[in-house]
Amino acid sequence: MHDDRPRKSEKTLKAFVDILGTSQVLTSPQATAPYARGSRFGAGKVLAVLRPGTLVEMWLALQVCVDNDLIVIPQAANTGLTGGSGPGDQDYDREVVIISTMRINQIHVINDAREAVCLAGARLYELEEALAPHGREPHSVIGSTSIGASVVGGLANNSGGSQVRKGPAFTEYAIYARVNEDNRVELVNHLGIELGDDPAQVLDRLQRGDWDAADVTPPPADSLDTEYGEHVRQIVGTPARYNADPKFLFESSGCAGKLMVFAVRTRTFPKDWRTTTFYIGTNDPSELEDLRRVVLTADRQLPISGEYFDRATFDLAEKYGKDTFVGLKHWGNQQVRRMFALKSWANGVFAKLFPFLGQTFADTISQKAFALLPQQLPKRMLDYRDRFEHHLIMEVGDAQKTETEKFLASFFAESGRAGAFFVCTDEEAQSAMLQRFGAASAIARYFNLYRKNVGGMVTFDVALRRDDEDWLETLPPEIADKLEVSAYYGHFFCHVLHQNHVAKKGVDLVELKKQMTKLLEDRGAAIPAEHNYGRLYEAPPALVEHYKRLDPCNVFNAGVGNTSPRKNWG
Repeated sequence: MHDDRPRKSEKTLKAFVDILGTSQVLTSPQATAPYARGSRFGAGKVLAVLRPGTLVEMWLALQVCVDNDLIVIPQAANTGLTGGSGPGDQDYDREVVIISTMRINQIHVINDAREAVCLAGARLYELEEALAPHGREPHSVIGSTSIGASVVGGLANNSGGSQVRKGPAFTEYAIYARVNEDNRVELVNHLGIELGDDPAQVLDRLQRGDWDAADVTPPPADSLDTEYGEHVRQIVGTPARYNADPKFLFESSGCAGKLMVFAVRTRTFPKDWRTTTFYIGTNDPSELEDLRRVVLTADRQLPISGEYFDRATFDLAEKYGKDTFVGLKHWGNQQVRRMFALKSWANGVFAKLFPFLGQTFADTISQKAFALLPQQLPKRMLDYRDRFEHHLIMEVGDAQKTETEKFLASFFAESGRAGAFFVCTDEEAQSAMLQRFGAASAIARYFNLYRKNVGGMVTFDVALRRDDEDWLETLPPEIADKLEVSAYYGHFFCHVLHQNHVAKKGVDLVELKKQMTKLLEDRGAAIPAEHNYGRLYEAPPALVEHYKRLDPCNVFNAGVGNTSPRKNWG
């Protein structure tokens, strides 16, 4: 039988070119690789990567995809850690197209800057910059912001973040396309802004910000926090936040790419212009849990953030995260993103032209170059590293400074306490946060440098029970002996931890992950907590039903959460 697929693909690609232009339809393996390969995990083949410059082009390109029976993966910054924003090694029954939204990054600040309408490719740092003149800030202010993550991507993945008062990224206001039960594309405007009925006109007006104030529904009540603040205060036997929590699943929020989201409307928050950071050290993890419970149950405002990391993570970040630390501290987010993009490009070039140098030769160069720089960390932080196994960075608003300092002094003066704290200078506060947020890139760098001698990475983002007193994992010897190095860090007051491991060479990673997952689930933990299911985790039945309601024909991001990659969920 004659196979007409090449001819059909050729016609499809021509239709894309007619809409977007030749330069924005990428088909070669070299051109599509940065989009088709995950930040840390996942890779697969694609027919094309489409880079529309307008919402109308997105809409028209989506129509072509559906007419030609293609799988569509909506992709923003491709910074996800579990492979969910790109294709995987799955049994696809259709060809895959990625629609990259990064050229469509407009932000419209509305309702006296108490809300913002962020188009599909708007990044968190761009939202932060747009809100700064108004004395406002977005949901996330560090971490995902630093690596260039998008607003829509964060919402689609219910990303958590470091902000104790704010909880997971969430909105009920969005405009998106879905493919209905009849395999027809429909535009759904739940943005709370009247824009008309014709899809092309609606999307064009949206991109240009062409509406009157009377067309916009009122903003929510203004505050420093969300309802999550009261939720996290409850010391009960369930996790505070995790990706499958139905409280935070609504259309675009938690959709995991099962919709084509054109824009979202998000609330903003008054900015704490002056904050105080306390650096806390102890050798007894139960002291930190006691402190956590007192802070959460006290009749006073919650801290802004509380970030934990252990000594091993401190040491990894100091040695292998130095380029991230120096870059963010002295050059800023944008230059760091450029630096890492250049490094990724150079790794690809070296791997292709000089295979004997390996896939990560640029990492080796960067590691050696930044190692020549003098020590960057403040002396008091280094002293605490030597004295204490466990570290907590607690940031509070300026009005809380005095009462928090008194509380900590009283807490550590209690009989049997062995920890201590100091009040950070501005430079120490910045260094502490950068050290903590350099941890993820540090363990990835370690793996890249030693990949020939180790087995692979096993990573978790875990939501522990809020009443779990034994919050710090102690692995049994039969598992611990299989690990080369481990790093524990996370958002302590929410009991969300990132547990990243590099296994020894020869270890069965699949079996090891199963064993470690069972240990966590037996404790009542929820996995994943904030990086979503991607192509690493199997989505639970209730979440699969949510995906099916959003995408009944399984057109968008087929196979996410290790669900069926086949048409109509076959």
